Amino acid sequence: MKGFRYLGAAFATVAVALAASAQMMPKDEPMPVTAQKMPEEYWSAKPSTPTPYVAPNKVHWKLSEILAAHRGQTDWVQPIVRNPQQDADYISLGVGKKTKRRMYADDRVVWIVQDGTMKVSIDGVEPFEATKGFMVNVPFRHFYSIETVGDKPSLRFEVRHAGSPPLYPLSETPDPYPGRTYVKVTGNPGPAQIGDSNPIYLDFWKQIANGDKPYNGKFVWDDHFTSNILRGKAQPVPPESNVGHFHVDWTEFWFVMEGKVNYKIEGYPLFEAQQGDVVAAVKGRWHRPSNSPNAPMSTRIPFNPRPVILHNFEPAH
Repeated sequence: MKGFRYLGAAFATVAVALAASAQMMPKDEPMPVTAQKMPEEYWSAKPSTPTPYVAPNKVHWKLSEILAAHRGQTDWVQPIVRNPQQDADYISLGVGKKTKRRMYADDRVVWIVQDGTMKVSIDGVEPFEATKGFMVNVPFRHFYSIETVGDKPSLRFEVRHAGSPPLYPLSETPDPYPGRTYVKVTGNPGPAQIGDSNPIYLDFWKQIANGDKPYNGKFVWDDHFTSNILRGKAQPVPPESNVGHFHVDWTEFWFVMEGKVNYKIEGYPLFEAQQGDVVAAVKGRWHRPSNSPNAPMSTRIPFNPRPVILHNFEPAH
């Protein structure tokens, strides 16, 4: 994500009826930094050998291959990303199936609907239906459930805080979780506040994908989770000499929401990712995403564990 720029625009109201007030699109907020870039050159710590991809992590997960691997199945989970900060899976839920109500203790869970229709029920929010292109955000300590409606399974790409077990109301029987035992408790403080700058949902195809209008804004933003929306027109493939940037401490990964995106990642030849694919650059590897010349408009959704992570570029000489 070259240059974490957030446009100063006010956005329309998201049509979600809340108990107290209407849920709003992301607000324009200043970045918690003093300038857009570092004022001078410096030495950055890069791994002496490239950080390896350890399964299930890999540089390019193709949606077509994921679907082929689960052909004939309706309920399945495909692990996609595992790192010390974030976990991500592709999850299919069969027709008429409903998840157990659950919540997460201290961090939000976010997903993008890839296919089908789901009814989403979140405590404190009027239930709503989400279809392809919806981006859904459940704040911490809000019980929620997902139910597939319609005539085909719902498919979502879900991102969570790494290693975070779900918690359940007493009305549910918890699913086993490795290394944990579920016990009855009470707790405080209460659920996260709803109605801040992080929307409960966003309908990409209705609210963002307006003709050939570029977009650069955030979806969710907190101290443990950052995801923004980068939409732009087709562009020529950058020269091989442009290696992009790397991150010292964090892995960055992207969901291709629209069109096609070219990636050059250290150790791999240039490749093109299509809608629904997931691409990852493990920490310390040079990487350079760019909108493909083979699609009029393309959008990628990056996921990062911190705002704003340092982008280390080669000096311009």
